[in-house]
Amino acid sequence: MNLKGHKSGFISIIGNPNVGKSTLINALMKKNFSIITPKKQTTRHRIIGLINGENYQLVLSDTPGILNPKYEMQKSMISSVKESIIDADILIYIVAIGERSIIDENILKKIQRMTSPLFVLINKIDTSNQEDLEKDVSYWSDIFPKAEIIPISALKGFFVNELRNKLIKEIPESQAYFPKDQISDKSERFFVNEAIRKSILENCHNEVPYAVEVVTDQFKHTDENIMIRSNIIVERETQKAIIIGSKGLKLKKIGSEARKYLEKFFEKKIFIELFVKVEKKWRSKVNQLKKFGYKN
Repeated sequence: MNLKGHKSGFISIIGNPNVGKSTLINALMKKNFSIITPKKQTTRHRIIGLINGENYQLVLSDTPGILNPKYEMQKSMISSVKESIIDADILIYIVAIGERSIIDENILKKIQRMTSPLFVLINKIDTSNQEDLEKDVSYWSDIFPKAEIIPISALKGFFVNELRNKLIKEIPESQAYFPKDQISDKSERFFVNEAIRKSILENCHNEVPYAVEVVTDQFKHTDENIMIRSNIIVERETQKAIIIGSKGLKLKKIGSEARKYLEKFFEKKIFIELFVKVEKKWRSKVNQLKKFGYKN
């Protein structure tokens, strides 16, 4: 590749839970890339999404929401946020309109010490008014004096194209970090697992979705279809019973909704089998977390 004039850079997107990080990356990529639900902790892993142009590559990093970790899995989640700050050529800190707090003071200090470009996005402006927006702009300008403050609505697409153009302008001159025919650093099985977990989050309540992990042990595709077999891992027998449901109807619904989502994602016919297994206290076991792809 001729490096002259080619630009590439890592853009990390961080923020509190449910402020619209995944919605933003989907809007920037013009694809349902990261799963979205109203529940907190929907995003558990750092996920790389790639926007490729002839003379540029944007390496977008979607991250878990900033939180105070209570067990090993959440420690891994917050570790990936801190890692993404270090890697960033550009950092996007996204807040919801009316939000004026940072959960982790250490992360606040890391951001304030950064020398890379910082964009603070005030999201969900379609739900507010000019007076409240001006108050938020003033507040975040005081917290991050060197940042560019950008009002946006990721869901409605307000100022998304303008943001994409700003990112392309700001990234450094560099060769592409990933092949131009890729859209992510994650495997196809990862997106299958996420689609199934999305369906569980939308169909189960209370603590059950947060005690769930998904592992796909079969992913076979032809030109016309994809055959999938996945295991849903829970911590207790009672959680297993809830996911399966009366006469297996809840599990059937979870599989059906995941299949529809994946058929749009892969643009192929999907055949999916789901099984539910119990792994006690997997969220607190370091070796088990490594097996599921979480980092220390």
